[in-house]
Amino acid sequence: MTASRSFRRAAAAAIAVAAAVSLAACAGTPAATPSSGGGDGELQTVTAGKLTIATGEIDYEPWFVDDDASNGKGFESAVANAVAEQLGFDAADIVWVRTGFDAAITPGPKDWDLNIQQFSVTDERKKAVDFSSPYYTTTQAVVALNDSSAASATSVDELTKATVGVAAGTTSYTVAKEQLGEGNLSVFNTVDDVVLALKGGQIDAMITDLPGAFYVTGALVDDSSVVGQFASSDGGDQFAFVLPKGSALTSAVSKAVDALREDGTLDELQQKWLSDAVDVPVLK
Repeated sequence: MTASRSFRRAAAAAIAVAAAVSLAACAGTPAATPSSGGGDGELQTVTAGKLTIATGEIDYEPWFVDDDASNGKGFESAVANAVAEQLGFDAADIVWVRTGFDAAITPGPKDWDLNIQQFSVTDERKKAVDFSSPYYTTTQAVVALNDSSAASATSVDELTKATVGVAAGTTSYTVAKEQLGEGNLSVFNTVDDVVLALKGGQIDAMITDLPGAFYVTGALVDDSSVVGQFASSDGGDQFAFVLPKGSALTSAVSKAVDALREDGTLDELQQKWLSDAVDVPVLK
């Protein structure tokens, strides 16, 4: 199990008490109507001339800023706006709605065109929904207690002097072993165990995927910070837009994401919102 999926479950439990934003119920399959956007002819959207994009019931940084999906700030908000533009929609033509994470990837009709909230592409989920081309592949990152020696590390070499925790059987473990060796690694059964060890001061730092690192520092471990991220994304989870199963938009959205990757836009947005804005440098 990847770290990001574990944290998504933890995040879902943490926000379950929040008031959910009500969505109009679908009595059946939403009537698809032609929109004016798109370069491949008319696109079929749930509302003519509009692109309805769903995201989480509560959004958090650096994916969205100020829990406002429409302001274009944050990595996923910026990516969604860029994709909409590729499809021929202005920002004013985007209708943002909210959905639960699990509800978005269950079978059945949807009242939105596409959904973005750090969905990892898996074969199991593909049975229920469509995925676009991936817009982001997770990197592995280091979370450290602020009073530890690891907190000021700027290179991989400096981390070899700290006690670093990691969960067995994860991509994080593979990267940690390759980058740091096994001499200073503390290996735990689960990511939750690693987090508890960090909170208890048993380890100086932990390695997990970058989305999980943001959640650890923002919600789970006080007085901790994301020190840096490793350069390679090999083996990381791929994040993609979710669309209703068999959506007529899937191909067009994938082409839009591919175009943004090829022209460097995705790299620029990733640097802006997942590195510079949150001060998570690449470890040397």
